Amino acid sequence: MTIIRQPSLFSIQELYDMEPTQKYEAIISAVDLDAIYHDMAKKSRLGAPEELNVAAMIISVFIRYVERIPTIKDLKKRLDDDIAFKLNCGFLVSDKIPSEASYSRLLTKLSESDALEKAQEKVVLQAIAEGFIADDTVAIDATHFEARDQAPPKEEKAKPEPKKRGRKSREERDQWLQEQAEKEANLPLYDRKIEAQLDASLTELRDGVPRDPQWGIKKNSEGKNTFWFGYKGHLAVGTSSQYILQALFSSGNLNDGKAAIPLLKGMNECLPLSNLRYQTMDAGYDFEPIYTQVYRMGQQSIIAYNKRNESEPIGFDKYFAPTCFREHSYRYESYDAKHETLKYTNPKECKDCPLAHEDICQKVFKMKITKDLRRYTAPARGSKAWNTIYKRRSAVERVNAYLKEFFQLNNVRHRSGKRAQIHFDIVTLMYNASKLAADRIDAALKQQQAA
Repeated sequence: MTIIRQPSLFSIQELYDMEPTQKYEAIISAVDLDAIYHDMAKKSRLGAPEELNVAAMIISVFIRYVERIPTIKDLKKRLDDDIAFKLNCGFLVSDKIPSEASYSRLLTKLSESDALEKAQEKVVLQAIAEGFIADDTVAIDATHFEARDQAPPKEEKAKPEPKKRGRKSREERDQWLQEQAEKEANLPLYDRKIEAQLDASLTELRDGVPRDPQWGIKKNSEGKNTFWFGYKGHLAVGTSSQYILQALFSSGNLNDGKAAIPLLKGMNECLPLSNLRYQTMDAGYDFEPIYTQVYRMGQQSIIAYNKRNESEPIGFDKYFAPTCFREHSYRYESYDAKHETLKYTNPKECKDCPLAHEDICQKVFKMKITKDLRRYTAPARGSKAWNTIYKRRSAVERVNAYLKEFFQLNNVRHRSGKRAQIHFDIVTLMYNASKLAADRIDAALKQQQAA
């Protein structure tokens, strides 16, 4: 019998096992280096001439993350000691190795421009154009990483004045409500309720994100609270392609749900994702405005339900499917996209039920998802199709692990949130560039095998 050898998928790990020259060229070629260099280079011919190779400096900063070099000091030492590495980064033999201060000034320029953000978007658009991104599902989640700074000492808050006992008069209550409304209106965008983000522009959402290191809190797998001082990275990842389609950097205390709408609007306004149908998230994103934003995009929300002191619905099961007189759940059958209606059919137990012949049991239930976007999704909660789509959410967790294990996301070497964001932007850019390079090599290998 003939043995058929299946071609294996070329992965990022195999890309990293290649020779440095080939590896660097494959990864850096996926990035629009000319646009970044144009933003960083000297704009005027006047003044002191540039003595440093700025283009090679940018490449070496990117390669530092590929080679997992922990600090700029170690990068400079590697450039001094390894002539092959120096040449692979684009420096000439005669070029002077930049000092740590020169690299610091380069990173400052990067932090003051949007060159990395534009480069990231171009990589994703190129992957879409080459057919590597055709996902129908996106997974959204956050990951935390610690700051380099130590947490500041806790400030003791003054004790509030004791409240006046008893009920407020109508005039006092009206005045209090007016003060609360004015206070809410004057708050920064991310300190307001999530509903305020629905009508905000993408530029306002991106510019208003808090970026200073703060204390964050999260429950671990054992149900215990874990604390860290630092930041959060919020990612929207294609579940099949595993590209980072949108990324957001924030303080560690930002609620995960408040980062969802900026990510969703970014995908909707910046990327041509015609096949996209589902947005899947965990229970930390179970907020009504997020369902509304996904619905406005013409897609479906596959979000775990987070029960918040809610009573059991009468006449419905825990997945909000209708129940019969004997409290058996109706079965989800199909979704009518034209009328936005879920169709439920009678339970299996109806076959042997004595009430089935009494004409008092309804055989079919139809439920419009717009009745309650949070409870009714397509496919319906609890169905096999819903569970299958929700399991795809693990893709974003794998990408989070890649960023921390292979791309030094945990290795923040800067002391301010503005500079730490550059670290996050380069990490996500190098991940996507490596993914695109691996996909291109895989496509070339398949084409050679087919020929």
